[in-house]
Amino acid sequence: MTAEPGQPQDGAGRLSVIAIEGIPEVHPGDDLAGLIADAIERLVLKETGFGPLRPDDVIVVTQKIVSKAEGAIVDLTTIEPRPEAIDFAQRWQRDPRQVEVVLREARRVVRMANGVLITETAHGFVCANGGVDASNVGPASGSVVTLLPADPDRSAVAIRTGLRARLGIDLPVIVSDSFGRPWRWGIVDVAIGIAGMLPLEDLRGTADADGRTMSSTVRAVADEIATAAELTLGKVAGRPVAIVRGARPTLGDGAIREALIPSEWDLFR
Repeated sequence: MTAEPGQPQDGAGRLSVIAIEGIPEVHPGDDLAGLIADAIERLVLKETGFGPLRPDDVIVVTQKIVSKAEGAIVDLTTIEPRPEAIDFAQRWQRDPRQVEVVLREARRVVRMANGVLITETAHGFVCANGGVDASNVGPASGSVVTLLPADPDRSAVAIRTGLRARLGIDLPVIVSDSFGRPWRWGIVDVAIGIAGMLPLEDLRGTADADGRTMSSTVRAVADEIATAAELTLGKVAGRPVAIVRGARPTLGDGAIREALIPSEWDLFR
């Protein structure tokens, strides 16, 4: 999705998303904010309909390039899997080394069944394979996996700070990753790190369109923006960054932990 010429500046009732092309293969130690800024500057020059960056823009960056830049990569040739990992891998045609990495990264194993490992990570995320990923890892595909960033909020802050210095505008940043959902097929992108915005919009205590007071509605705004961005990024197109325009999240110093359900509220733990 791209913005149309003549788009109303107030953005009322309209959301625009554009994927950022031209970001090269990312390696450990790369200046990720600089690579993103370079690509955005080329985009602004090329996409006259999109125009310059605006205060209602949000930058969404996929986890994979953040992990690569931060060196959150494991060489599988160095991994010696435990018997449990070998047994599980043989039963479900998995790579035992990758299973071992998932188990090492897990704070808690929620379920191991049907070839799927559901774990809780050190961040508090409950997801398949603990965020350990063998796809889109670059030339070493097959022998390396990426891990989640150690502190995705801190990663988002670093990107936001770098973009502000380069581009002269302070925009919220979301680090996104693909998660499955209980009882539904398919994956969606969610926010695993944020900077410059709040992850939720709490509508409890406010009136709906009929004047009825809402008692339980909390919008997962950061996750919604991440999913909107993924529709333009895809999984095989080599587009790891998008600009989402018009979502208008609440600005502030938020943290992704605010979006995680505490154990006392978790009905499935």
